[in-house]
Amino acid sequence: MKPANEMELSEAIRGANGPLRIVGGGTRAIGPDRAGEVLETGALSGISLYEPGALTIVAGAGTPLAEVEAALDGGGQRLPFEVPDLRGLLGRSGASTIGGVVAANGSGPRRIQAGACRDSLIGVRFVDGAGTIVKNGGRVMKNVTGYDLVKLMAGSHGTLGVLTEVAFKVLPRPEVEATLTRDGVDPAAAVAAMAQALGSPYEVTGAAYFGGQIRLRIEGMIGSVAYRSGALRKLLGAGWDVVEAAQSAILWREIRDVAPFMGQAGAVWRISIKPSDMPQVLAVLSQAQTLCDWGGGLIWALVPDAGDAQAGALRGALAAMGGHATLVRAGAAVYDTTPAFHPEPAALATLSKTLRAKFDPRGILNPGMMG
Repeated sequence: MKPANEMELSEAIRGANGPLRIVGGGTRAIGPDRAGEVLETGALSGISLYEPGALTIVAGAGTPLAEVEAALDGGGQRLPFEVPDLRGLLGRSGASTIGGVVAANGSGPRRIQAGACRDSLIGVRFVDGAGTIVKNGGRVMKNVTGYDLVKLMAGSHGTLGVLTEVAFKVLPRPEVEATLTRDGVDPAAAVAAMAQALGSPYEVTGAAYFGGQIRLRIEGMIGSVAYRSGALRKLLGAGWDVVEAAQSAILWREIRDVAPFMGQAGAVWRISIKPSDMPQVLAVLSQAQTLCDWGGGLIWALVPDAGDAQAGALRGALAAMGGHATLVRAGAAVYDTTPAFHPEPAALATLSKTLRAKFDPRGILNPGMMG
């Protein structure tokens, strides 16, 4: 099914007799392919409002991400949260849609400074599992349901409703960027240096650690970036190099898209933790390839695609830390025994079940996606 508009989508969901598998661009789905009739949102496309002076853009959920980014670029602006392109990592093709970005809460390195996708999202329209058209935020400010639907829909992976329109606050594009790098650093020293940089007044917009190298990014006007990068080097001490302009951007695309794992065999974990726990988690994953973002709060790990892909050891260690791990890529045999999404604590699982029952009482929207 590929509804041409919101009303057709509502009718399609209302008339569905079984599970529906929601597909935007098909670039961000996690876990094995699930049963269900495919429902595509690609026809719900187009930018309906772009007001550069108000830093606001509104677009249909099926609008290609590239179209949104091109429009913003023409206005000297950008989405604040630096959307990752994970097609190479996940082995998928197609064109990412802005609705898919919201459904996955896709957020890149700039999250540490600008927040996640959900923090820039100011409005949504969607169709719930009963076929009801719902709108919240943006220009319709009254929340009649009692839920913050804008926040709920971001990261819900299509399990609460099918997005039809999204609205964002955007930010001006900076003039320049520069990255401070330091090589040969162990995990404990790396997390300490990243914490020091992020706690400084120099507005670091990226803090990553890969292959023994720390990367710290500063963005803004030319004079400001020159001053802040120099001041940060003095604060952190000797041993730092500076990479500028296009070469700096290359470094961050590599982190954003988890490029080092592209084309490599293996299962891939996305691990969220407190930054201070980074060294301990890396010790658990001592045989894995790892890439750390968000000052150590996000770890990507490439492990053998066999058994439980180290889920027992990893999730067991995270239980004591309050972190969680999502298996974003694995073979069918691993997924047969290992859930893609981290098992929820009992109280949270009950809340999630209640929400899904509220918005999808028949359980037809991406069933089994998140437990």
